[in-house]
Amino acid sequence: MLINPTESQLVLVDYQQRLMPAIHDGEAVSAVALRLARIAALLDIPIWGTEENPQALGPNLAAIRALCQRTLSKMHFSACADGLLDWLQAPAPPAAGNARSLPRHLQKPATAAPTRHSIVLAGCEAHVCLLQTALDLLAEEEWDVWVVTDACGSQRSFDRDAAFDRLASSGAELVSCEMLAFEWLGSAQHPRFKEVLALLKA
Repeated sequence: MLINPTESQLVLVDYQQRLMPAIHDGEAVSAVALRLARIAALLDIPIWGTEENPQALGPNLAAIRALCQRTLSKMHFSACADGLLDWLQAPAPPAAGNARSLPRHLQKPATAAPTRHSIVLAGCEAHVCLLQTALDLLAEEEWDVWVVTDACGSQRSFDRDAAFDRLASSGAELVSCEMLAFEWLGSAQHPRFKEVLALLKA
C-alpha cells in the first residue's frame, strides 16, 4: 500500500528544546523532522505539533514549530488523550439552506469533507509519547498510521528500537523520510519534484 498525499496529515511529536539534547542522535533526528515538515508544507499536507508539559520541557524547536498549523500542549503521553483526535477529524460541512429550503425530512444529508485518514507520525520519545499516540490512533481503527523512523528518537537507542518493533506488530507502517517523500510525489513529473529533491539532498 502506497501513501497518498491528499489523504495524509503529519503530526510532529515533542521536538522540545530541553528534550532534544538528551535524545540519542538528537541533531540528526531533528534535522530529518524539519526536512519532513518542509516537504509536507510544499505538498499542502496539514502539519500538527505537540508539546509535552512545555513549562518543564520548553516549546518545540522554533523551526519545526513555525511549520505547524497548530501545536497542542499536553500532559498525557498520548496526544489523543488531550484533543489531537479532534484536530485530525474532517471539518463539519457548513450549514446550508434558507427559509425556502425543503423540509428537513426531504433534504439530502450533508456530505462531510474527505477525511485525511493517513496519519504520519514522527517524534520523541519514540517509546513513550510517540508510541502511545500511535497506539491510540490505531485503536480507533479509522486511521492508517505511518511512522517516519529516521525522524524519531529516544534517549536510549534500544528504547527507540523496541518502540519500532511494537509499532510494526501493532499495525503501523514504518517508513523513512525519503521513502515517504517519493510516495507522496508519485512521479518525477510532480510540479514540486525538484523542490522536494533539493530538500532530500540538503
